[in-house]
Amino acid sequence: MTYSTLLYEVREAVAWITLNRPQAANALNAEMGRELMEVTLAADEDAGVRAVVITGAGSLFCAGGDLRAFSESGERVSSTLKEITTYLHAAISRLARMDPPVVAAVNGAAAGAGMSLACACDFVMAAETARFTMAYTRAGLTPDGSATYFLPRLVGPRRALELTLTNRTLSAQEAVEWGIANRVVAADALLEEAQALATQLAVGPTRAFGTAKRLLREGWNESLESQMENESRAIAAIARSADSREGIAAFLEKRAPRFTGR
Repeated sequence: MTYSTLLYEVREAVAWITLNRPQAANALNAEMGRELMEVTLAADEDAGVRAVVITGAGSLFCAGGDLRAFSESGERVSSTLKEITTYLHAAISRLARMDPPVVAAVNGAAAGAGMSLACACDFVMAAETARFTMAYTRAGLTPDGSATYFLPRLVGPRRALELTLTNRTLSAQEAVEWGIANRVVAADALLEEAQALATQLAVGPTRAFGTAKRLLREGWNESLESQMENESRAIAAIARSADSREGIAAFLEKRAPRFTGR
């Protein structure tokens, strides 16, 4: 299927999502939000997808919401924003809750919703040219796209407030130091490095990855005893999977496991 605001393809068990409005700095409008929701659903439903990479076409990752589209909507701006965030939030929910690990390959500026999207991914690989800024309050707006959920968990509440109220821009290296990105790579090697990481993840125990993601993210709101009960139930359930049986057998037989994602 073809899309007008993004590119989507699956290669060797890796789903590639490329935000593709370079003429508009890959800014998010209603159409991109809807298409992003559609491709994340497609990736989540495709048993052949075992890792996901998100990047941007051109020199930017995503400049955030399309402020020109907001302005042109006039008195309908409130309705327009509700529509866009409905699509965007559905997409981010799928990315956060799907079993396949999600890698953001941030190739340039990640501002506003672009930064929110990056923060929601499981891994963030930043090109040396990448920059991260919340940007919302600069336009008199408030954060969306899960930023108020993920950002305080990544950097702490005080730093999250600083980034949101001052719109401080972080370099790629600062984003690593603050816990927003995992590592910095040369700009011309970004997609190659993202491919290598995604390929490594795609041969792993996909169901165990997904369960671990959910345990780590949802445990923040649990008591110690409740979270340990969640861990007990999760490991008992995953032990019945084919990948778990294969992983244990491979360990005992002193060989590399051959996971199938089941």
